Amino acid sequence: MVLKNITVLGSGIMGHGIAQISAMSGYRVVLRDIEKQFLDKAMEKVKWSLQKLSEKNKITNAQVDEYYNNITPVIDLKEAVKDADLVIEAVPEDYNIKKNVYRDLDIVSNNNVIYASNTSTLPITELSKLTKNPSKFIGVHFFNPPQLMKLVEVIPGSDTDPSITNEISNFVKGLGKTPILCKKDVVGFIVNRVFIPLVHEAVYCQDRDNVTMQIIDSAVKYKLAFPMGIFELADYTGIDVIYKATQEMSSRDKKVILPHPKIKELYDRKQLGQKSGQGFYQYKGDKYERIDLSEEKASKYDPTAILGVALNNASWLISNEVCTKEDLDNALNLGMGLKTNLFELANKFGVQKIVNELKKLEIYGEFYHPNEYLLALK
Repeated sequence: MVLKNITVLGSGIMGHGIAQISAMSGYRVVLRDIEKQFLDKAMEKVKWSLQKLSEKNKITNAQVDEYYNNITPVIDLKEAVKDADLVIEAVPEDYNIKKNVYRDLDIVSNNNVIYASNTSTLPITELSKLTKNPSKFIGVHFFNPPQLMKLVEVIPGSDTDPSITNEISNFVKGLGKTPILCKKDVVGFIVNRVFIPLVHEAVYCQDRDNVTMQIIDSAVKYKLAFPMGIFELADYTGIDVIYKATQEMSSRDKKVILPHPKIKELYDRKQLGQKSGQGFYQYKGDKYERIDLSEEKASKYDPTAILGVALNNASWLISNEVCTKEDLDNALNLGMGLKTNLFELANKFGVQKIVNELKKLEIYGEFYHPNEYLLALK
């Protein structure tokens, strides 16, 4: 099957970003949303993004128009999917919204179309069972913003035809992205299985060790080689995204995450991070502001517990054959910006020290129980 026509459902940050990179790769793209105002806003953002690329001499002025005109905004769902070879669903991360979308999609789409969900946490097998043809359903998790982020997690469900997995992996490569296969359909997939629990752990560390967010974030940035601190990264990602991912992950697997009530409190107060002007930190303007982190502040904190939680979930992924160690390292580098891989950090900090820290924390629950893969590294 040759993919030519792509329909993206949902025109938010992820949807219009996926539409843009597909249009830039020569696909004819239909961008669908439920209201004209959403589509108008999305198309404005696509035009702005393309013009920025032109200003940086990445594309020509003629290509700005060409790529922009490769995208057709449409409201009517039947019209949107009539010629589609691939439908990429990028609607809000809410099971019930997605359920309704797939119900309506099944009524109007033909039997040959591939469905790909951009979900960041919902199990692909579960979503596929909402459709008439689970063998043609797959997860294709782009990272924010899709125009810049190289990683795409490709997640087959238990019924996904292997030829669809190959087709979508090749499609992702054709967009200039790096597909990493999530071999088992586990909650959180690869990157979020490591990242989301760390946000909660950072808040627990603050409680237990009575230190400021800046000190923890400085230690994470300068001692663990993260691109930014955990609280800072949470605000950048969006507390709403983290809260919804937490809900989905913890409702399906209690061992994967130890939710801290602070995340729900921030979500309920609509303190969603950079986008709302306040999250863990406060922000003044529209432009992204960096938090004042320093090596001096980093020297005041030992982030072994945070590293231990990251390594424990990473070890779980490897020992359960969700991905290889090489793919894990690649995914965390491309998806989270980790400059040093976790297992190199483990050697630097000392595996025995990390295991001891996790065992000490087991008084707070089995979440901290060291994984056998990690124990075997000692």
